Amino acid sequence: MMSGWSPSQEAKVGAAEKWISSQSQAAGSSSGNNSPPSSKPSSPCHSLFPSLPPLSNINGNSGCFPVVGGSIEKLYEAYNELHCLAQELEKGFDAPAILVVGHQTDGKSALIEALMGFQFNHVGGGTKTRRPITLHMKYNATAQQPICYLISEDNPPQEQGKSLEDIQEYIEAENMRLEQEACQFSVKEIIIKIDYKYCPNLTIIDTPGLIAAAPGRKNRVLQSQARAVEALVRSKMQHKEYIILCLEDCSDWSNATTRRVVMQVDPEMSRTVIVSTKLDTRIPQFGRSPDVELFLRPPASVLDGSILGETPFFTSVPSGRVGTNRDAVYRSNDQFKEAVALRESQDVAALEEKLGRPLLKGECARIGISKLKCFLEELLQRRYMDNVPLIVPLLDKESRNIKRKLRQIIHELGNLDEAKLKEKGRLFRDSFLAKLSLLLKGTVVAPPERFGETLQDERVHGGAFLGPDGVQISYKLMPNGGMRLYGGAQYHRAMAEFRFVVGSIKCPSISREEIINACGVEDIHDGTNYFRTACVIAVAKARDTFEPFLHQLGFRLSHILRRLLPITLYLLQKDGEYLSGHDVFVRRVTTAFYSFAEATEQSCREKCMEDLTSTTRYVTWSLHNKDLAVGSSANGNKQDIKPRSETKSNQAFISTEVAGVNQTAETRLVDLLESTLWNRRLAPSSEQIVNALVAQIFQGIRDHFLTSAELKFNCFFLMPVVDKFPALLREDLEAAFEDDLDNAFDVANARRALEQQKRDLEIELRRIERLKEKFEAIHLDLGGYQSSSGKDIANQITMLNIHDRI
Repeated sequence: MMSGWSPSQEAKVGAAEKWISSQSQAAGSSSGNNSPPSSKPSSPCHSLFPSLPPLSNINGNSGCFPVVGGSIEKLYEAYNELHCLAQELEKGFDAPAILVVGHQTDGKSALIEALMGFQFNHVGGGTKTRRPITLHMKYNATAQQPICYLISEDNPPQEQGKSLEDIQEYIEAENMRLEQEACQFSVKEIIIKIDYKYCPNLTIIDTPGLIAAAPGRKNRVLQSQARAVEALVRSKMQHKEYIILCLEDCSDWSNATTRRVVMQVDPEMSRTVIVSTKLDTRIPQFGRSPDVELFLRPPASVLDGSILGETPFFTSVPSGRVGTNRDAVYRSNDQFKEAVALRESQDVAALEEKLGRPLLKGECARIGISKLKCFLEELLQRRYMDNVPLIVPLLDKESRNIKRKLRQIIHELGNLDEAKLKEKGRLFRDSFLAKLSLLLKGTVVAPPERFGETLQDERVHGGAFLGPDGVQISYKLMPNGGMRLYGGAQYHRAMAEFRFVVGSIKCPSISREEIINACGVEDIHDGTNYFRTACVIAVAKARDTFEPFLHQLGFRLSHILRRLLPITLYLLQKDGEYLSGHDVFVRRVTTAFYSFAEATEQSCREKCMEDLTSTTRYVTWSLHNKDLAVGSSANGNKQDIKPRSETKSNQAFISTEVAGVNQTAETRLVDLLESTLWNRRLAPSSEQIVNALVAQIFQGIRDHFLTSAELKFNCFFLMPVVDKFPALLREDLEAAFEDDLDNAFDVANARRALEQQKRDLEIELRRIERLKEKFEAIHLDLGGYQSSSGKDIANQITMLNIHDRI
């Protein structure tokens, strides 16, 4: 009995052997082949699974997963075409594939080359790939050299035979082109098909290497690139059909560098295979055998999930490039392939020496490129086989959608006459205005995760409210600051932030120099007037403080209003009310909306500026001393009513003291004038008076500015969108209908656009139908090769644990 297998599994495998053998003999007898068995070496997995015949004896394929007949070739071709179709047309489905994720120094490119059996890419530090590269690899025993095809970006795409040098030049040209662009990376894949005698039957997607950027302002460019690469890799990992090959370059499994990114998309690691690269450099670092044991079999708690294959794989790739120049280490790909195999055996020997014992069979199954290749090929083939029955309904649904779109376009082509165009334009206009009003009033029909903005996002795109100190308040202080809002809710939050920020502004500090400079010289005397001084300082401080807020408010609310347009168009498309094929007319509506929003914001801001100018040009004390005026008025109405006897008793005392009092009052008055009006040496009391007056005037201007700005933006910016813009849009469109209908709709261009869409959809429909027929034939072919008992046996053996099989 095989190690680790239960008796029931042993029986299933025995039955599978008999069934596969019978299928092989039947295939041989039907072809009339009486030649002796081939002496070609078996596949790598056959050495690990000797009770099964090598796949090359069944269908000429060097893979590790037993499939009957010649269906496997058709299966690979169909899935490769499905992947190209999904990438080109951005469909919601895709073919299973191996997605390689790793940092720039993890040995990602070297690992992929070792899996392919030949070298073609650049290996080394830095950014070598700015677009994902999809490699459709297929085993071909007759291909002594790699046969490569570059899939063009035409519609439909074409296979262009290329040499390795041509493909390298194409990748380099794409890297140079993207390096000059702002984004520097593209999610669109470069698709290459490869036939080679050393290739496994795999589809591998090589992603740009993740960047570990150092902190600090001087590394901002590299940090920006790191964020762009991580976003691109995360978007690729979102495809549920992909198996993630997570590369780690570490000796301690608790240092999760690449796993940190992978777990953001696959938190349970349920579709992730972990590979520890550069094993040959790790082994000398271990001083004790328990350290090696822990490294080879890390606990599940350390890996933060249940990974595919239960434990990581460990690989080494020998250094050196293939070529004929002096620096080349290998003269051919055959030598490189032999070096990879030799490195694998050396790693096993070094591990056994460190452990002081032979490696167990399960441990050997995780060491080396050949074991990883076998595991991935078997895993991917299993996904292929399992997904065949699911692909046909998906393609059938896509076919029905394309046919529905074709019927709509044909219907629109028949409606390109004057009366129907006017009717369609009016319906689109009314629906557009209704959706716009709905967004302002409040709705949940548009997904917030797509169209909403948090307060932080809103500040980035629409500007932040910054005071003189340049500091903005934390978004956590604002209600709903972390929520993704749009429409009227976002407008209300922005206005609330404006009230909070402006209402909490205190009068800026005043220096003694500012007070002295504000005193100046009067036109009739050279005394000081501290009331005028306070007014001069207060209005200058208020104008400098509040005018920037007015521009910030206008820009922020304009941003919120402009964001309504793409949401409105989305709702129209969602409800089937969008005017497709008439981009000129839609552009006319969008231009009218943007122009109205810009003009309305400018007009409203000018009205607010008039108010700010009036309050900072002439100080009206009734705006600034309301509390004092009320208090003094109340006190003035209270007259002290004293008894008559008390009044008479005080008259004598007053008459005796009047002379002394008059003299003392005159002396104090002279001292007061000397210290304030005549003396330019600013006394503390005078400074306190000026500061108090300035703060009072500043507060009055602030309160008036805040109330006036909010009221005017509500009345002269928000409300015109509801009650003025619809009338203006109707007038503009009706005038266009009467004056020049052809230019309003651009009928000729609309007809050309619709006809081009029709042609594109017809090509897409033919590709979908052809692909659906292929998968239907594969499904029937695979089912036809199996009897009812054969199906059960094949399903049973497919479900065996991969670890036990290897």
